[in-house]
Amino acid sequence: MDNARSGTNLGLISAIVAVATIGGLLFGYDSGAVNGTQEGLTRGFGLDEASLGFTVGSLLIGCFLGAFFAGTLADAMGRRNVMRIAAVLFLVGALVQGLTADHTIFIIARIAGGMAVGAASVLSPAYISEVAPANIRGRMTTVQQIMIITGLTAAFLVNYFLAAAAGESTNEFWLGIAAWRWMYLAQAVPAAVFLVALFFIPESPRYLVSKSRDEEAGGVLTSLFGETVAKAKLAEIRASFTADHRPSLRDVLAPAGSKSFLGLRPIVWVGIMLAVFQQLVGINVIFYYGSTLWQLAGFTENDALLINVVSGAVSIAACFVTIAVIDKIGRKPLLLIGSAGMAATLFVMVYAFSQGGLDAEGNLVLSENLGIVAVVAANLYVIFFNVSWGPVMWVMLGEMFPNQIRGSALAVAGFFQWFANYLIAQTFPVMASGIGLAASYTFYAVCAVISFFLVQAFVKETKGKELEEMEG
Repeated sequence: MDNARSGTNLGLISAIVAVATIGGLLFGYDSGAVNGTQEGLTRGFGLDEASLGFTVGSLLIGCFLGAFFAGTLADAMGRRNVMRIAAVLFLVGALVQGLTADHTIFIIARIAGGMAVGAASVLSPAYISEVAPANIRGRMTTVQQIMIITGLTAAFLVNYFLAAAAGESTNEFWLGIAAWRWMYLAQAVPAAVFLVALFFIPESPRYLVSKSRDEEAGGVLTSLFGETVAKAKLAEIRASFTADHRPSLRDVLAPAGSKSFLGLRPIVWVGIMLAVFQQLVGINVIFYYGSTLWQLAGFTENDALLINVVSGAVSIAACFVTIAVIDKIGRKPLLLIGSAGMAATLFVMVYAFSQGGLDAEGNLVLSENLGIVAVVAANLYVIFFNVSWGPVMWVMLGEMFPNQIRGSALAVAGFFQWFANYLIAQTFPVMASGIGLAASYTFYAVCAVISFFLVQAFVKETKGKELEEMEG
């Protein structure tokens, strides 16, 4: 339908998307800020490898808790109100992580920040899906991934310049505070902006209908799509909810007599599969441990931080490709292309790492040519991820579930996504020092191969379908 004729208010929709995706930017920044602070964490808190892994991964404990409870709270309190709570957690978490000298308090603040990340990760794409028209929903939701990568890249840039200005990340900088601590404190500014901006956008009309607040929902729909479309859309949304009860967590369970596995609806299992395999391909090893990874491969700290910046910029460019094609060629083809491309580039990285030698301390050393091969393959891998699984998984989780179960299914899928993320982050330092980079990346490559066949078998296309048409 032509947007002008239908009365679609693209200006308002774009403003809503801009505000909602600040949560994505903070998601990316909070995830990436730790990249480059590992030396400071190790020295500042006296950590060994296992403790460092737990400290980095503690964010993700909060993430899977935040993702799970955000989905169910969003059905009870509204999408916007839960995002406001997340904004407060972002702000407080950033300040405490940057200032505390107590490791336990740092962990608690990191978990609190993680809860905000988890909440934003599932609610921003869901909220955008619930206000955007079907013909541009994929593009609008993909902006979330751009903002995640922008946040990551901003963290990489801040880390790089702070480390360079201070001499190294562990040196004191402004106000006698170590540079690595400023890498956390810098997040407070966008967190405050997010909190204020959330008071200027409307609540999701689908949430309002679920609470029988039809008049308010009609007002929001009218402002989004015009009066004529709003009346028809309101009736469609109302019909999509179960009459006998409001949305609840038990809605993810398969109805009696229907197909199920371990009691869950098949569509929920598809969401869990997408969520878990987005992490099992190892992308967040690049994002969380990029500096450590490239130093293990023989690069200096400054070069390693600069490679992170390049990876972030490449990721943003890849997401713009997704925006251009996702509503044309669809979600499933992009996932298949991404799985194949990631598998190929990961195996190239495995080859490069397997051909390296060890120095006197047992660290991997790559020749100049192998180093170039590894960096090029890693950036191609990042491109394939961010053209496909990076944004498309979030797009699909935000739109693939029926209205009745969307909040609850997001809670379950989000929990599994962040739990898998936590396992990858927690195990990488031990894997890298134990079995080596080549064996570690072989595991990620095999998971990419498996993901191709799972998508081929179980994922159904959602391109162009209204949310009220989703089945499951």
